Formats: sequence, C-alpha cells, structure tokens
Amino acid sequence: MKKIAVITGASGGIGQSFVRELARETLDEIWVIGRGEDRLLALKRECGERIIPICSDLTKDADLGSISDLLKEQRPSILWLINNAGIAKMARSTELTAAEIRQTIDLNCKAPAELINICVPYMEKGARILNVSSAASFQPVPYLNLYAATKAFERSYSRALNLELRSCGITVTAVCPGWVDTAMLSKEIGGKRVRFPGMVVPKKVVKKALRDAKKGRDMSVCSFYVKCQQLFVKLMPQKLTMRIWLHGVRKYL
Repeated sequence: MKKIAVITGASGGIGQSFVRELARETLDEIWVIGRGEDRLLALKRECGERIIPICSDLTKDADLGSISDLLKEQRPSILWLINNAGIAKMARSTELTAAEIRQTIDLNCKAPAELINICVPYMEKGARILNVSSAASFQPVPYLNLYAATKAFERSYSRALNLELRSCGITVTAVCPGWVDTAMLSKEIGGKRVRFPGMVVPKKVVKKALRDAKKGRDMSVCSFYVKCQQLFVKLMPQKLTMRIWLHGVRKYL
C-alpha cells in the first residue's frame, strides 16, 4: 500500500511550501490539488516524479467526487491531509456578490469538511490532518468578516475533530498564521501601500505547523507577534479589539 500526502491549494505560496517540506518525508506520492495546472506541473518539475498534480476546483461537487473515486481506485494510505485551499476578500459584507459568498463558504468550510470525510477511511494511526485557518479566527473582523467567520469555523471544527479522531490515532491541527507573504495579499488598496504588521514567509508557518502536528497539538500559532495577538483578544473585550482593527484599516477603505 503506497503512502501518500494530499495537499489542497498546492499552487499557492503556503501550499507550495507544504509540498516542498513534505517532499523531504518518506512518502511514495504527494497529491497536489489546485486550479493552476501550470503551477502544479512546475512543482512536479521542481520536486520530482512523486508529485501527482490534480487540477480541481474544490467548490464543485463533481471535482470532490473525482478525488473520492481516485482514492477508491488506488486505495493508498494517507499519512498527511493538508487542507490549505482558501479565498479572502476585504470589502463591506454587503458589497460581496452572491457568487463570492458561496465560493468563500464552499472553499473555506464545505470543501475541507467533505474532503476530510472522503480521506479518513484511508488514514491509519499516526496520520495527520492540518487545516489552514487564520489568526483572523480569534475575533470578529469587520471588512474581512466573511473570511474571518469561515476561518473561525475551520479552527473550531479542527479542534473538536481532533478529539473525535483521537481514538483512531489521527491528529487534527488548526494552523492559525497571521499575515503571510503570499500572492493572496493585496499589497496595495486604493492606491495606498498596505502595511502588514508581523508578516512572515510561508516556509516559517509550514515548518511550525508540521512540528506542531507531529507533537499532536490541535493548534499551531506561528510567530511571537501572533501569540501576543491571541493573548490580547482573549483578555480584551471584543468590541475594543474590533475598534482597534477598524482604526488600522480605515485608511484603506
């Protein structure tokens, strides 16, 4: 039985870093899932023949079904499942289109929950699931409201699932980074260059996440800055933390 990793959002910055790090592990294959076929093929050229590109849109039931069919056909042992695919948009919630709302919820919430249920039957004791949530999950975030709410779902879902799967020996870790230097971040809004306090590179987030997962932790918080942020929102009233956030982003709106 071949041992594999499954990584979604593999064509993006954090996803690519997960692929590069897991390429160092003893795995027969790494299934890399994303919508950017060219970038998936570039990863295969970089990391070798163990990389299996799967061009899929996880908001589509048919594409999730295709992944399920592939697993039924090959019946591998999944050692790692990394749910990294996600989408975000900074805007007034009332300005989001119906399509944007559906896509955000489907990709950030529905897809990881469904993919976990698809993959768990192929996981054994010692397998690990990592769901990439966000520091935005720690508090309500105006103008990033829908994204933050989906990430709060992902964090809560992951931590509870970790207890549910403990008897199976499967660890579930919610990865909660702050600002990460990827193409997902808009570096300029309204002609103004955006400042991202505490921003880190994807590799730092990924290395910490893999270490924490191996230690059996249900959350991975990268960087001293984000740990301070996590403590602050625990101690302070949420109305105050939201006002502080608004003060920081108002100039970009």
